[in-house]
Amino acid sequence: MKKIMLVCSAGMSTSMLVSRMLKVADEKNIEVSIFAKAEAQAEEVLETEKIDLVLLGPQVKFLEEKYKEKCSQLGVKFSIINIIDYGSMNGAKVLDDALNLISEGYIKVDGNSIKTNYKLKEGNVITIEYKEPEELDVVKQDIPIDIVYEDDDLIIVNKAKGMVVHPSVGHKDGTLVNALLFHSELSSINGTIRPGIVHRIDKDTSGLLIVAKNDKAHVKLSEMIANKDVKRKYYALVHGSIKHDYGTIDAPIARNPKERKEMAIIDEGKPSITHFKVIERFEKYTLIECELETGRTHQIRVHMKYINHPLVGDPVYGPRKTLNTNGQSLHSKSIEFNHPITGEHLYFETEIPEYIVETMSKLDK
Repeated sequence: MKKIMLVCSAGMSTSMLVSRMLKVADEKNIEVSIFAKAEAQAEEVLETEKIDLVLLGPQVKFLEEKYKEKCSQLGVKFSIINIIDYGSMNGAKVLDDALNLISEGYIKVDGNSIKTNYKLKEGNVITIEYKEPEELDVVKQDIPIDIVYEDDDLIIVNKAKGMVVHPSVGHKDGTLVNALLFHSELSSINGTIRPGIVHRIDKDTSGLLIVAKNDKAHVKLSEMIANKDVKRKYYALVHGSIKHDYGTIDAPIARNPKERKEMAIIDEGKPSITHFKVIERFEKYTLIECELETGRTHQIRVHMKYINHPLVGDPVYGPRKTLNTNGQSLHSKSIEFNHPITGEHLYFETEIPEYIVETMSKLDK
């Protein structure tokens, strides 16, 4: 199956174009994987995944030289989406152009590569080079996982604390993706390393996660998350006794310029909003419920640190002296959304996990 990656500026337009391209491909029975990545993520995907074509959105045309050079080094075909086709969301035209670009070089006449508009002459010898499909690099592993719900399009899984979501450097197996691939087929939009993963939670964060089993569901779910049509709530045990019963943290988040592996509150960062309410107070700690209005990396952890109530056990954003909970005390407690294919309203909720309950049992009121 050919893979086409659209590089964009993380807006909704490109996701809509991907959706329309996939619809056309489905109508024409064309097997192709099409997905969009923000520029900040695209380069990493290009280096780790087998991509056949990179299409640059016109809004990031200034990156042309960078991606042209990178694709040339990796032997990946590259082009910029026509601005008129992009503006009109002409999925059929963009897909047709993309497939023509991919086929160039595989079809030869008299031993020479040709353009797709080449007119054949009597006596021409046509050869077509076929490449064997590559196997997934990720190993399927029979690892027990807690599946809360499953149908033909998606899976809701209750991820255990300490389990990495997808393979990466240092975590080549034993991940949620390894377990899911053993259990089911997953969407191919995120490539071989992150198949089916619509959104992520950190290794030491437990709780509910949506996984897409096919590309249609994946695209729609991604759009729903971007449009804030998926409600996600978390349990968090934090330092300090929060006085207010309710609160909203509205502070932009971006990569920490001093520590690139961390996030921080930065004026030029992306808009980030977290709502919280107090569930239970202790003498020096508080159990809260957080609802995400946006979904930035480490959002709850960064926001709670910002208001001087860092998460218990957080090794990155918490204080040096904290309770030992093997990582941050954060649990994805509930997910609410309409089914991406059927439109059925879905709501899933879990109890407070045992590790947080056990920690709270040792706290003074």
